[in-house]
Amino acid sequence: MSIRPLPRWIDVGLLPVLNLLAALAVAGIIIAIIGENPFVAMGVMIKGAFVYKGALGYTLFYTTNFIFTGLAVAVAFHAMLFNIGGEGQAMIGGLGVGLVVLMLDAVLPPVAVLLLAVPAAAAFGALWGVIPGWLQARRGSHIVITTIMFNFVASSIMVWLLAGMLMAPGQMSPETRSFAEGVNLPKVYELLQMAGFSVAKSPLNLSFVVAVLACFGVWYLIWRTKLGYIIRATGHSERAAVYAGHDPAKIIMIAMAISGGLAGLMSLNEILGVQQRVILNFTSGYGFTGIAVALMGRNHPVGIVLASLLFGALYQGGAELDFEFQTITREMVLMIQGLIILFSGALAYLFTPTVARLYFRFFSPREAG
Repeated sequence: MSIRPLPRWIDVGLLPVLNLLAALAVAGIIIAIIGENPFVAMGVMIKGAFVYKGALGYTLFYTTNFIFTGLAVAVAFHAMLFNIGGEGQAMIGGLGVGLVVLMLDAVLPPVAVLLLAVPAAAAFGALWGVIPGWLQARRGSHIVITTIMFNFVASSIMVWLLAGMLMAPGQMSPETRSFAEGVNLPKVYELLQMAGFSVAKSPLNLSFVVAVLACFGVWYLIWRTKLGYIIRATGHSERAAVYAGHDPAKIIMIAMAISGGLAGLMSLNEILGVQQRVILNFTSGYGFTGIAVALMGRNHPVGIVLASLLFGALYQGGAELDFEFQTITREMVLMIQGLIILFSGALAYLFTPTVARLYFRFFSPREAG
């Protein structure tokens, strides 16, 4: 059989769908074993994610987090860098937002503070991403190991600061004081109500728009700019990049800086969109799930949006399952999410040999020979 690659529609369309169906099939078997109807459970999950009042807003809110972290993993992966550090980069991005707002919200108008806080999130995340990039490019450290370790370092820094010098006076929980009135990203339902539309309340805010713009920006960067071409060329062959006159070490650091910056922007949704203060563990594992999102979306912004929507629906619809069924607990919902991550991440290419064999046998027999 030929080793030629499969058509694009199979790689980015059919295979992810097969992985998703396999994960849902296994989850359905488990749900049936515990005595519930998997089809009824699926219906409840879909209604909880898209149909109930305000459900879509919550789903898109979670989707926003996954878009940022998925893009972060994808940009690094185009340079063949496996960035596991999205969680830590998002934490440090949130720290950047908090520091800017806490220093300036008493002296500047809210709009000016927001305009400074948004780039601060990207800058702090980029800084936390470029350090492992520098260690790999200049010192030969493995990016997977360093980014994992930097997650722990970021978590420790957040605990130290939020339980120490940044902790709000007079309270025991590790969090900063609340931001000044008006220092928050407007909610989408508020804007739509101002425009005359009746929309249910949800935490969806303008960071969703930033996420969509980031998708377009990543697409333009990777596929329409010289830098994006160099990043992809370096990922395919560092020796070829050197032959073309480029410095792979420099490209690695640039890719990790962009990746970290995108992960840092995730904090906008949680810190400026909902919490209006910096709290501990606001990232909630979105950085790790972004790896599965990027793999399932085949590192393309369009695929990442679709995969993010899927995971956002799982988060929101899964909570509805927990409400509707006594036997389907929150842990069971996490198991379903874990199965999808397993099949779309670690087992992403499980069906590739079978699909390739069938495709080349029935649709392209000449290539099969």
